[in-house]
Amino acid sequence: LICEAYNLMKDVLGMEQNEMANVFEEWNKGELDSFLIEITRDILKYKDTNGKYLLPTIRDTAGQKGTGKWTGISALEYGVPVTLIGEAVFARCLSALKDERVGASKVLPGPNITFTGDKNEFLEHLRKALYASKVISYAQGFMLLREAAKVNKWNLNYGGIALMWRGGCIIRSVFLGNIKDAFTKNPQLSNLLLDPYFSERISVAQLSLRQAVAQAALVGVPAPAFSAALAFYDGYRSPVLPANLLQAQR
Repeated sequence: LICEAYNLMKDVLGMEQNEMANVFEEWNKGELDSFLIEITRDILKYKDTNGKYLLPTIRDTAGQKGTGKWTGISALEYGVPVTLIGEAVFARCLSALKDERVGASKVLPGPNITFTGDKNEFLEHLRKALYASKVISYAQGFMLLREAAKVNKWNLNYGGIALMWRGGCIIRSVFLGNIKDAFTKNPQLSNLLLDPYFSERISVAQLSLRQAVAQAALVGVPAPAFSAALAFYDGYRSPVLPANLLQAQR
Protein backbone atom coordinates (compact mmCIF):
# COMPACT_ATOMS: atom_id res chain seq x y z
CA LEU A 1 0.00 0.00 0.00
CA ILE A 2 2.83 2.40 0.84
CA CYS A 3 4.58 1.52 -2.43
CA GLU A 4 1.36 2.25 -4.33
CA ALA A 5 0.94 5.59 -2.54
CA TYR A 6 4.53 6.48 -3.53
CA ASN A 7 3.83 5.40 -7.11
CA LEU A 8 0.69 7.54 -7.31
CA MET A 9 2.61 10.56 -6.01
CA LYS A 10 5.36 9.94 -8.56
CA ASP A 11 3.38 8.95 -11.66
CA VAL A 12 0.04 10.71 -11.16
CA LEU A 13 1.18 13.92 -9.46
CA GLY A 14 4.72 13.99 -10.88
CA MET A 15 6.24 14.81 -7.49
CA GLU A 16 9.98 15.04 -6.83
CA GLN A 17 11.56 12.78 -4.22
CA ASN A 18 12.25 15.43 -1.59
CA GLU A 19 8.66 16.63 -1.92
CA MET A 20 7.39 13.06 -1.43
CA ALA A 21 9.67 12.66 1.60
CA ASN A 22 8.11 15.75 3.16
CA VAL A 23 4.62 14.31 2.64
CA PHE A 24 5.56 11.04 4.35
CA GLU A 25 7.13 13.05 7.16
CA GLU A 26 3.83 14.88 7.70
CA TRP A 27 1.85 11.63 7.48
CA ASN A 28 4.06 10.14 10.17
CA LYS A 29 2.93 12.84 12.60
CA GLY A 30 -0.70 11.70 12.48
CA GLU A 31 -2.77 8.50 12.44
CA LEU A 32 -0.38 6.85 9.94
CA ASP A 33 2.52 7.13 12.43
CA SER A 34 4.48 3.90 11.90
CA PHE A 35 7.93 2.38 11.37
CA LEU A 36 7.31 1.81 7.64
CA ILE A 37 6.11 5.38 6.96
CA GLU A 38 9.16 6.67 8.85
CA ILE A 39 11.69 4.63 6.87
CA THR A 40 9.91 5.51 3.60
CA ARG A 41 10.58 9.17 4.40
CA ASP A 42 14.24 8.36 5.07
CA ILE A 43 14.59 6.23 1.91
CA LEU A 44 13.18 9.03 -0.25
CA LYS A 45 15.68 11.50 1.24
CA TYR A 46 18.69 9.21 0.98
CA LYS A 47 21.45 10.12 -1.51
CA ASP A 48 24.46 8.05 -2.58
CA THR A 49 28.09 9.17 -2.38
CA ASN A 50 27.64 11.04 -5.68
CA GLY A 51 24.85 13.14 -4.21
CA LYS A 52 22.15 11.44 -6.29
CA TYR A 53 18.96 9.90 -4.93
CA LEU A 54 19.46 6.18 -4.37
CA LEU A 55 15.87 4.95 -4.83
CA PRO A 56 15.63 5.33 -8.66
CA THR A 57 18.77 3.21 -9.05
CA ILE A 58 17.28 0.22 -7.19
CA ARG A 59 15.89 -2.44 -9.55
CA ASP A 60 12.09 -2.60 -9.35
CA THR A 61 11.82 -6.37 -8.86
CA ALA A 62 10.86 -7.78 -5.48
CA GLY A 63 11.25 -11.29 -4.14
CA GLN A 64 9.64 -12.71 -1.02
CA LYS A 65 10.55 -14.75 2.04
CA GLY A 66 7.27 -16.69 1.97
CA THR A 67 5.21 -15.19 4.80
CA GLY A 68 2.78 -13.48 2.44
CA LYS A 69 2.47 -16.63 0.34
CA TRP A 70 1.79 -18.76 3.43
CA THR A 71 -0.84 -16.28 4.60
CA GLY A 72 -2.54 -16.40 1.19
CA ILE A 73 -2.50 -20.20 1.17
CA SER A 74 -3.97 -20.28 4.69
CA ALA A 75 -6.64 -17.77 3.67
CA LEU A 76 -7.70 -20.01 0.78
CA GLU A 77 -7.66 -23.12 2.98
CA TYR A 78 -9.83 -21.46 5.63
CA GLY A 79 -12.03 -19.70 3.06
CA VAL A 80 -11.31 -16.19 4.32
CA PRO A 81 -10.95 -13.30 1.80
CA VAL A 82 -7.53 -11.93 2.77
CA THR A 83 -7.36 -10.12 -0.55
CA LEU A 84 -4.87 -7.34 0.25
CA ILE A 85 -2.04 -9.62 1.30
CA GLY A 86 -2.84 -11.79 -1.72
CA GLU A 87 -2.61 -8.82 -4.07
CA ALA A 88 0.60 -7.65 -2.40
CA VAL A 89 2.18 -11.06 -3.07
CA PHE A 90 0.97 -11.07 -6.67
CA ALA A 91 2.29 -7.52 -7.14
CA ARG A 92 5.73 -8.80 -6.13
CA CYS A 93 5.36 -11.68 -8.57
CA LEU A 94 4.46 -9.24 -11.35
CA SER A 95 7.40 -6.98 -10.46
CA ALA A 96 9.72 -9.95 -10.99
CA LEU A 97 8.69 -10.13 -14.66
CA LYS A 98 10.94 -7.17 -15.46
CA ASP A 99 11.96 -8.15 -19.01
CA GLU A 100 8.37 -8.99 -19.96
CA ARG A 101 7.12 -5.69 -18.53
CA VAL A 102 9.70 -3.70 -20.44
CA GLY A 103 8.68 -5.49 -23.65
CA ALA A 104 4.97 -5.06 -22.95
CA SER A 105 5.46 -1.33 -22.30
CA LYS A 106 6.40 -0.94 -25.98
CA VAL A 107 3.36 -2.84 -27.25
CA LEU A 108 0.41 -2.39 -24.89
CA PRO A 109 -1.17 1.08 -24.83
CA GLY A 110 -2.44 2.93 -21.80
CA PRO A 111 -4.62 6.02 -21.39
CA ASN A 112 -3.50 9.46 -22.52
CA ILE A 113 -5.12 11.15 -19.54
CA THR A 114 -3.05 13.26 -17.14
CA PHE A 115 -4.04 14.48 -13.69
CA THR A 116 -5.58 17.95 -13.75
CA GLY A 117 -6.99 18.26 -10.25
CA ASP A 118 -5.73 19.94 -7.09
CA LYS A 119 -2.50 18.28 -5.90
CA ASN A 120 -2.93 18.98 -2.18
CA GLU A 121 -6.53 17.79 -2.26
CA PHE A 122 -5.47 14.54 -3.94
CA LEU A 123 -2.65 14.04 -1.42
CA GLU A 124 -5.22 14.23 1.37
CA HIS A 125 -7.39 11.70 -0.48
CA LEU A 126 -4.30 9.50 -0.76
CA ARG A 127 -3.54 9.78 2.95
CA LYS A 128 -7.09 8.78 3.86
CA ALA A 129 -7.06 6.01 1.24
CA LEU A 130 -3.90 4.58 2.79
CA TYR A 131 -5.43 4.69 6.26
CA ALA A 132 -8.70 3.09 5.11
CA SER A 133 -6.89 0.34 3.21
CA LYS A 134 -4.70 -0.34 6.22
CA VAL A 135 -7.79 -0.78 8.41
CA ILE A 136 -9.33 -3.12 5.83
CA SER A 137 -6.16 -5.21 5.57
CA TYR A 138 -5.97 -5.63 9.35
CA ALA A 139 -9.68 -6.48 9.42
CA GLN A 140 -8.98 -9.26 6.91
CA GLY A 141 -6.02 -10.50 8.95
CA PHE A 142 -8.07 -10.75 12.12
CA MET A 143 -10.85 -12.51 10.16
CA LEU A 144 -8.27 -15.19 9.28
CA LEU A 145 -7.11 -15.45 12.89
CA ARG A 146 -10.70 -15.76 14.10
CA GLU A 147 -11.54 -18.51 11.61
CA ALA A 148 -8.35 -20.43 12.40
CA ALA A 149 -9.13 -20.13 16.12
CA LYS A 150 -12.63 -21.49 15.54
CA VAL A 151 -11.46 -24.46 13.47
CA ASN A 152 -8.52 -25.33 15.72
CA LYS A 153 -10.29 -24.49 19.00
CA TRP A 154 -7.72 -21.87 19.96
CA ASN A 155 -8.39 -19.16 22.52
CA LEU A 156 -6.67 -16.14 21.00
CA ASN A 157 -6.22 -12.77 22.70
CA TYR A 158 -6.64 -10.48 19.67
CA GLY A 159 -5.79 -7.31 21.55
CA GLY A 160 -2.67 -8.96 22.90
CA ILE A 161 -1.67 -9.98 19.38
CA ALA A 162 -1.96 -6.36 18.23
CA LEU A 163 0.26 -5.25 21.13
CA MET A 164 2.78 -7.98 20.30
CA TRP A 165 3.08 -6.61 16.75
CA ARG A 166 3.42 -3.08 18.09
CA GLY A 167 6.19 -4.19 20.42
CA GLY A 168 8.87 -4.93 17.85
CA CYS A 169 7.89 -6.02 14.39
CA ILE A 170 8.13 -4.37 10.98
CA ILE A 171 4.43 -3.42 11.03
CA ARG A 172 4.70 -1.69 14.41
CA SER A 173 2.62 1.48 14.52
CA VAL A 174 0.51 3.69 16.77
CA PHE A 175 -2.50 2.30 14.90
CA LEU A 176 -2.10 -1.10 16.59
CA GLY A 177 -2.99 0.51 19.92
CA ASN A 178 -6.39 1.42 18.47
CA ILE A 179 -6.88 -2.23 17.47
CA LYS A 180 -6.00 -3.31 21.03
CA ASP A 181 -8.61 -0.87 22.36
CA ALA A 182 -11.25 -2.24 19.97
CA PHE A 183 -10.80 -5.82 21.19
CA THR A 184 -10.55 -4.72 24.83
CA LYS A 185 -13.94 -3.02 24.53
CA ASN A 186 -15.43 -6.01 22.72
CA PRO A 187 -13.46 -9.29 22.84
CA GLN A 188 -16.18 -10.89 20.66
CA LEU A 189 -15.88 -8.25 17.92
CA SER A 190 -16.68 -10.09 14.68
CA ASN A 191 -14.89 -7.63 12.39
CA LEU A 192 -12.60 -4.68 13.02
CA LEU A 193 -14.60 -2.57 10.54
CA LEU A 194 -17.62 -2.81 12.87
CA ASP A 195 -15.84 -1.28 15.86
CA PRO A 196 -17.26 2.24 16.42
CA TYR A 197 -13.81 3.90 16.33
CA PHE A 198 -12.83 2.31 13.01
CA SER A 199 -16.28 2.37 11.38
CA GLU A 200 -16.49 6.12 12.01
CA ARG A 201 -13.10 6.76 10.43
CA ILE A 202 -13.57 4.45 7.48
CA SER A 203 -16.98 6.00 6.79
CA VAL A 204 -15.17 9.28 6.16
CA ALA A 205 -12.10 7.82 4.42
CA GLN A 206 -13.92 5.51 1.97
CA LEU A 207 -14.74 8.43 -0.34
CA SER A 208 -11.02 9.24 -0.57
CA LEU A 209 -10.22 5.58 -1.28
CA ARG A 210 -12.62 5.79 -4.23
CA GLN A 211 -10.87 8.92 -5.50
CA ALA A 212 -7.44 7.29 -5.29
CA VAL A 213 -8.54 4.09 -7.07
CA ALA A 214 -10.49 5.99 -9.73
CA GLN A 215 -7.62 8.37 -10.47
CA ALA A 216 -5.14 5.50 -10.66
CA ALA A 217 -7.38 3.71 -13.17
CA LEU A 218 -7.91 6.84 -15.28
CA VAL A 219 -4.20 7.64 -15.50
CA GLY A 220 -3.16 4.00 -15.92
CA VAL A 221 -1.09 3.57 -12.75
CA PRO A 222 -1.50 0.11 -11.16
CA ALA A 223 -2.89 0.13 -7.62
CA PRO A 224 -3.91 -3.48 -6.96
CA ALA A 225 -3.84 -3.30 -3.15
CA PHE A 226 -5.89 -0.07 -2.99
CA SER A 227 -8.32 -1.57 -5.51
CA ALA A 228 -8.60 -4.80 -3.50
CA ALA A 229 -9.31 -2.82 -0.34
CA LEU A 230 -12.16 -0.94 -2.01
CA ALA A 231 -13.62 -4.09 -3.59
CA PHE A 232 -13.60 -5.88 -0.23
CA TYR A 233 -15.17 -2.89 1.53
CA ASP A 234 -18.00 -2.69 -0.99
CA GLY A 235 -18.46 -6.46 -0.97
CA TYR A 236 -18.52 -6.68 2.82
CA ARG A 237 -21.13 -3.92 3.14
CA SER A 238 -23.38 -5.43 0.41
CA PRO A 239 -26.46 -7.26 1.75
CA VAL A 240 -26.85 -8.96 -1.64
CA LEU A 241 -24.00 -10.18 -3.87
CA PRO A 242 -24.22 -11.80 -7.34
CA ALA A 243 -23.26 -15.22 -5.94
CA ASN A 244 -26.89 -16.26 -6.52
CA LEU A 245 -26.12 -16.25 -10.26
CA LEU A 246 -22.95 -18.25 -9.58
CA GLN A 247 -25.01 -20.83 -7.69
CA ALA A 248 -27.56 -20.95 -10.51
CA GLN A 249 -24.76 -21.53 -13.04
CA ARG A 250 -23.34 -24.35 -10.93
